[in-house]
Amino acid sequence: MPDLAPGMRVRTRSTDPDGHTRLPRYARGAVGVLVEEAGVHPLADERARGRAGTPQPVWHVRFAAADLFGAGDHTVTVELWEDYLVPIGERA
Repeated sequence: MPDLAPGMRVRTRSTDPDGHTRLPRYARGAVGVLVEEAGVHPLADERARGRAGTPQPVWHVRFAAADLFGAGDHTVTVELWEDYLVPIGERA
């Protein structure tokens, strides 16, 4: 994955995996902006399956509420593992 940085636009993956995932259904396939890195942690999905998981960056990603829920003039910030994110390329 290319280096991610605050201000970069990303799209979340839209997969619907079997079992546990920490990518909320309401945020799947949505476009947001990276706010800041929130540490490096093993992917929770792997840990829920009994695997150690390789540590990876976790990001605070800001979305327009209207993009997630169809209404609202505020933003929603979600902590997401880097594996869930696809860079769009431009900065917001």
